[in-house]
Amino acid sequence: MAILTLHPGKEKSLLRRHPWIFSGAVAQFEGRARPGDTVDVVSTEGRPLARAAWSPASQIRARVWSFDAEENIDHAFFKRRVAAAVVRRAVLPELAGQQGLRLIHAESDGLPGIIADRYGDTVVLQLSTVGAEKWRGAIADSLLKATGCARIYERSDLDLRGLEGLEPVTGWIHGAASDDALVIEENGVQMEVDIVGGHKTGFYLDQRDNRRRVAEIARDRRVLNCFCYTGGFSLQALAGGAREVVSLDSSGPALATARRNLALNPQLDATRAIWLEADVFGELRSLRAAGERYELIILDPPKFAHTAAQAERAARAYKDINLLGLQLLAPGGLLMSYSCSGGIGAELFRKIVAGAALDAGRNARIVQQLHGAADHPVDLAFPEGEYLKGLLLQVD
Repeated sequence: MAILTLHPGKEKSLLRRHPWIFSGAVAQFEGRARPGDTVDVVSTEGRPLARAAWSPASQIRARVWSFDAEENIDHAFFKRRVAAAVVRRAVLPELAGQQGLRLIHAESDGLPGIIADRYGDTVVLQLSTVGAEKWRGAIADSLLKATGCARIYERSDLDLRGLEGLEPVTGWIHGAASDDALVIEENGVQMEVDIVGGHKTGFYLDQRDNRRRVAEIARDRRVLNCFCYTGGFSLQALAGGAREVVSLDSSGPALATARRNLALNPQLDATRAIWLEADVFGELRSLRAAGERYELIILDPPKFAHTAAQAERAARAYKDINLLGLQLLAPGGLLMSYSCSGGIGAELFRKIVAGAALDAGRNARIVQQLHGAADHPVDLAFPEGEYLKGLLLQVD
């Protein structure tokens, strides 16, 4: 097995159990290894530290599989890790009976580069690194054994794979598509999931609890849901008794799915729903000019910053969208605002929203800090896993 030796002092992050080894930390590489192969990681003095997946094309040159330097990285390893991830979720009561569930959350489950989401009897697998790519068969087999699901679809088509020298891969690994649309129930609402063409693995499971929170606070309010995608927040607002829900998105296909989702739920009053296909920034400015006001506004934009290097540009976009939202909010209204950008930390996001409130001339108070659902855990040694940040504000 090839040996990766670190520069002096660069072992500190591994001793704190952070799983990434950057190119600048590598002092020497001895032996031969193909992309994705397992390598031994040692300190300058030769002390064994970990076993990791080698990725020569990436700035993250290795991702740790195990901090036990003697643990074999083989089919049995993935069987154990996958089963442990599934069991961790099974013992949490708030996840019991969920038809849509994240089963593997990458580094936070000790499985870098691996995302697996379950929708009913279908698992959607996403592999973003060469290490994960190498073990595709073992990972898929382990998921089948741990879940008993009938089919696995791969959605390894994210841009991050390009940084690893990988091409996009999609398609059925096990089983085949059903003739019926894939539909799950979440918080009492039926939702269609497009695992082939939808965002991420087809649905934003991380917002499950926050969508339920919208149902709790929407009663009798006029609601504006920005970047609504397939209507998850919108339908929960209707379920909670909102008197009107205006939903904005720039994607016609996403809005078509949202309308189908509404039709799946005849218990909801469709006459209270308005769907608008538009650029959200531009439409918010038009609504502001028209003097529109809302009692609950939801801002759940796409990722503006993929890395910390993009944070400054992203901060301007986040401030702009929050400024517009605050200007459209009626006195005493609620603003639910999110960032899913890993390059924007929780403290920075809070400062951005505070700056937007100052510029808008609004007094705002945080009544709740929001985050991903329990099936999206964050390893204490890997704060980068806390990508979803949200604030629920009450505004004078």
